[in-house]
Amino acid sequence: MGGTNYMSASSYSGRYGAELIETAARITAPGKGILAADESTGTIGKRLSSIGVPNEEQNRRQLRELLFTAPGIEDHISGVILFEETLYQPAADGTPFADILKSKGIIPGIKVDKGVVPLPDTDGETTTQGFDDLGKRCAKYYEQGARFAKWRAVLKISASAPSPLAIHENAYGLARYASICQENGLVPIVEPEILTDGTHSIEVCAAATERVLAAVYKALSDHKVLLEGTLLKPNMVSAGIDTTPASTQEIAKLTVRALQRTVPAAVPGIVFLSGGQSEEDASVNLDAMNKLSTRRPWALTFSYGRALQASALKAWGGKPENIKASQEAFMTRAQANGAASMGKYKMDANGRSLGHTDSLHEKDYKY
Repeated sequence: MGGTNYMSASSYSGRYGAELIETAARITAPGKGILAADESTGTIGKRLSSIGVPNEEQNRRQLRELLFTAPGIEDHISGVILFEETLYQPAADGTPFADILKSKGIIPGIKVDKGVVPLPDTDGETTTQGFDDLGKRCAKYYEQGARFAKWRAVLKISASAPSPLAIHENAYGLARYASICQENGLVPIVEPEILTDGTHSIEVCAAATERVLAAVYKALSDHKVLLEGTLLKPNMVSAGIDTTPASTQEIAKLTVRALQRTVPAAVPGIVFLSGGQSEEDASVNLDAMNKLSTRRPWALTFSYGRALQASALKAWGGKPENIKASQEAFMTRAQANGAASMGKYKMDANGRSLGHTDSLHEKDYKY
């Protein structure tokens, strides 16, 4: 129906509808993606200890400041997911990080879940906690400048997993979170991550991914979530880490097929997690998906943490004199992934990869 405002026909009745749609569109602008800098204090401590730097507030601030102030970051990064400490943290000159990002046209986001807890009577499966005062927290984060949020549900593949119970609990948890976020002006990133731990084949992962995503979108529909004001952050479909790896083409083909079968065209963008892939693999696999000659009604881009930061962390080493080199390493990955999101990633003139090829996998990964 020409000229019809689809918002008026939507079942969504929240007051932030137009803003949510605009924010989601800005995050998925061509050639751009998300920097996931939302590691908890414990997790960032592991990163810092790997380069011999103490896990102190000043060092956490310095690492994030060098990333957020990297020259040209706004050319390839549209949003940054922050941990609560970082959302309220100022840079060395006293300017809040949220304001630094906004001054560059980068949208601040916030991790709002409180981690996973065991799901009783399952084979080590989990559900995500963090609903206590979630609405109040979202309102507070919006006031501080955040415009999108992230909630991670974690599933695994085994002989009995993902179980129907785990799929249901995590799908409806994600939907409830998404609804609360939208009520308070935050675009929810819906993240149902299937871990790569195990010896399963890529076909098994594809089937599990389809079951999980189908359940997630059923739950989002039941909760009347405005899909145009959401983003999906899924795993790429791949073989288990402890078996023969699938090829880049297999990963690209089966990942996009799983999305085509389950994700409505109303969703503006899919921002993949790197899931412990090497920096290079995360870029190459994203690029391959965007090179496929097939229907893709959503933007396919990135929301990477380790795959954007690993080289930068090593280059920095906690030393002020290395900040420039660290920022350059970070920007190399940001540029590579921006290109990959448009199917334009290239190696250097000598055919060499631009990123580290070491796996960044951590078993049973927790933030």
